[in-house]
Amino acid sequence: MTETTDIRTVVREKYGAIAEDRASGCCGPDATSGCGCGCGAGDVLQQIGYTAEQVAAVPDGSDLGLGCGNPLAHAAVKPGETVLDLGSGAGVDCFLAAREVGSSGRVIGVDMTAAMIERARGNAAKSGTTNVEFRLGEIEHLPLADASVDVVISNCVVNLSPDKPQVFREAYRVLKPGGRMVVSDLVLNRALAPELQKNVDLYVGCVAGASLKDDYLRFIREAGFRNVEIAGESGYTIGTETLPPDSAERDAFAAVASVKVRALKP
Repeated sequence: MTETTDIRTVVREKYGAIAEDRASGCCGPDATSGCGCGCGAGDVLQQIGYTAEQVAAVPDGSDLGLGCGNPLAHAAVKPGETVLDLGSGAGVDCFLAAREVGSSGRVIGVDMTAAMIERARGNAAKSGTTNVEFRLGEIEHLPLADASVDVVISNCVVNLSPDKPQVFREAYRVLKPGGRMVVSDLVLNRALAPELQKNVDLYVGCVAGASLKDDYLRFIREAGFRNVEIAGESGYTIGTETLPPDSAERDAFAAVASVKVRALKP
């Protein structure tokens, strides 16, 4: 997993399997891992900061349990705004944002996995949500015009990118002046051993590809954002109960923190 194309292929295949219900997404060695582990999806939402009212409002099939926090809790989304979700998956955060922007607003989800886009579009049709759309694309090369959105959100996805600085440069590009970004993600408080950095299951589980926290914040600042701040931080242990007590994988999760980062485009 040293080549960018190899990383993207692995991530696309693993999350495609989850989207098509060919894998549960549960963490652990030899499992098809995913952020949030994909196990007991509704329970995961509440554990990572969603309200009971939000959980009840999520359309069936849109919550695959793949997040690590609730970016909308810190985004202050307003009616009439345009919201972009990086790595939107089956659409859980898009559908919740759609409720907040209302009929005069718009939500756009971008995901590089065709199966996720198909599932999200199906969820939109079944739920009758008309102010949300899903576009196939890479978050490093967003299929959106410059200065076209008010808010960028993302939930446990940027850590999967092999080029995180480019992701933040793209988020900055598509935001309007005065726009804001709120990402929920996993970061590292200490570096992982080289062999763990190459562990496929840990990478797709959002651990091996995570950046050191200081580097992650620096990437955002270097993209041009101002007022970069951590709005919330906690440990991350969801799914680790499936790992052997003294395993290297469990030690890797001990190095991880779940952060909610907020930033503004001047």
